[in-house]
Formats: sequence, structure tokens, C-alpha cells
Amino acid sequence: MNRYQPDPKDTSHIALPKEIVALAEKLAENAHDVWAKQRMSEGWTYGPERDDGEKKHPCLIPYRDLPESEKEYDRKASMETLKLILSEGYRIVAPE
Repeated sequence: MNRYQPDPKDTSHIALPKEIVALAEKLAENAHDVWAKQRMSEGWTYGPERDDGEKKHPCLIPYRDLPESEKEYDRKASMETLKLILSEGYRIVAPE
């Protein structure tokens, strides 16, 4: 029996400045590219439908071409990561 109970830190009180929201989009795109590169290195290729046996996946396309629902998955992960960084007391400083 799996007793794992996910317990992410509550970051709902953290508001990201708009400059950081722009960074979140870059992080989301990079996360997609990291995922895609890993999949491709494992022999996966693009396919209109996911097929684990044939190693085909419909999201092995550039981030800009992903459906919004797929982009939102990466955006949420990147925004939650940034919120956690800020909630832990770290600062993110924009380059000058």
C-alpha cells in the first residue's frame, strides 16, 4: 500500500513581481526543452498520440507550438518553484 502523501509548501501567499513572471515563462520553456531532450536521448520521437511501446509522444515539439494546456503544466511548475525560492528568503535579482 502506498502511504505517500504529497505535502508541497504552501506558497499561496507569495505574489510574484511581473519581472519574475516573465522569468517563469523562460523557465517553463527550458523545462520543456530539458524534458524533450531527455526523451529524445532515450529514443522517443514525435507522434500524434502517445505510444509508450513505440516511444512516440505528441509533445515532442517546440514549446511555442504546444497547446496552452501543456504550456500551463510547465508554467505552474516554474512559478511554484520561484515562489518557493522567495518563500525561503532568497532574492532573485534581475541583471542590470
